[in-house]
Amino acid sequence: MTALSLSTTSAATARADAVVVGLTKGDDGPVVAPGAEAVDEAFAGKLADVLQTLGATGGEGETTKLPAPDGLKSDVVLAVGLGDVPEEGHDAETLRRAAGAAARALHGTKKAVFALPIEDAGDVAAIAEGVLLGAYSFDEYREQPKNGKGKAPLADAVITGAKPRDKAHKEAAARAQVLADEVNRARDLINIPSNDLTPKTFAERAAEAGKEHGFKVEILDEKALAKGGFGGILGVGQGSENPPRLVKLSYSPAKAKKHVALVGKGITYDSGGISLKPAGHNETMKCDMSGAAAVLSTVATAARLGLGTKVTGWLALAENMPSGSATRPGDVLRMYSGKTVEVLNTDAEGRLVLADALTRASEETPDALLDVATLTGAMVLALGNRTFGIMANDDDFRTAVHEAAADAGEQSWPMPMPAELKEGMKSPVADIANMGERMGGGLVAGLFLEEFVGEGITWAHLDIAGPAFNTSGPFGYTPKGGTGSAVRTLVTLLERTDAGELL
Repeated sequence: MTALSLSTTSAATARADAVVVGLTKGDDGPVVAPGAEAVDEAFAGKLADVLQTLGATGGEGETTKLPAPDGLKSDVVLAVGLGDVPEEGHDAETLRRAAGAAARALHGTKKAVFALPIEDAGDVAAIAEGVLLGAYSFDEYREQPKNGKGKAPLADAVITGAKPRDKAHKEAAARAQVLADEVNRARDLINIPSNDLTPKTFAERAAEAGKEHGFKVEILDEKALAKGGFGGILGVGQGSENPPRLVKLSYSPAKAKKHVALVGKGITYDSGGISLKPAGHNETMKCDMSGAAAVLSTVATAARLGLGTKVTGWLALAENMPSGSATRPGDVLRMYSGKTVEVLNTDAEGRLVLADALTRASEETPDALLDVATLTGAMVLALGNRTFGIMANDDDFRTAVHEAAADAGEQSWPMPMPAELKEGMKSPVADIANMGERMGGGLVAGLFLEEFVGEGITWAHLDIAGPAFNTSGPFGYTPKGGTGSAVRTLVTLLERTDAGELL
């Protein structure tokens, strides 16, 4: 874990292995960004010229290393691109991504000083988040760290230009540390292979987190699920030797004025069931529990930050496997709500476990209910690999989620809920089918989930199928593999609820 601190010491005199400076794209070549003036002076004001000679342009995420001159206490200068010179200060996401790219480039470095532009506490938060998220490495299954060509992650990061005695700066750094810890918890859970992360072991990890951070955890095993009539979760999990679980996480601060419930899809491995996935689509399906990981990390963040809003998390955990006991296409399940569902495709299983959890969560009449899920490939086709879709039964709430995501630095897009698509889910034998029209499949899934939300409850659905698992190369502060998508958005929503800005 990377240690983080704030310092007013000049970047030129701070002792470190490397000093990080920002570089922007000017009209006539790269320009050294504010915060690195002392480093530029050590190059006699020619740092930008030297970097340009080395091929640096200042483009976003670009990193360039060069030896430090005698005037610096660091051995190496790392310039990271910030993109075009802004009319005003750099936005938070630009700083977050630049700090993350620099942290990734510094694997194998013990101590680095970050001399990036800082105007206020928001900039401190963005840089701190970027550093801590960018330094992430998942090495649980390796003898030696392999991230960064066999080098360990950055050990110690110092942000200069920040004020360690300023309350706002201190709080920004402290929040960033907690938030990054919990996003990285979600990343770890997603990256753990399915033979080690079953519904049972996931539930146990949730219990450990609750014990550590002071929130209550209740676990319903397969016997309790059967007794309670949770036909959706049981139907999905019945083909596996690893039985399902429903986990309730309760963070209940004194005098809480609002209650937000979060439901996470937790398919610890998704083979597609009897409707087996085609070759080439199974290898990353350990990530199908990313929604549940996001909910666990969000509840833990709320507890660690001492937020004033009551938060209840529901982890709908199951393993979707084909076997002689597995649910078959054409079977009918009786859900916890009492509705019956004809299962036309066993690979549309996420909506089944979520439906039971949404109904159960609705019984406690929260002020808002959100579910998070790697739900549909159709949403990836619509929005790509870096943007999650948002559907809701209230346009204002959908907008609030979208705005929270933007401010948190997560890409999202509001999606419609066309009523005509409900026609395709009509079943001749059950109340509803788990499939509808192929076109607009991501929207059909959202409409299915809405059927299981309690009357009068404000609800939103986040389909994170695209950004939850990065199969390409790392970028900014985003690693390859599990990303922890939606945690920062959900935490921002809770903080705004605390502040009375919504609900």
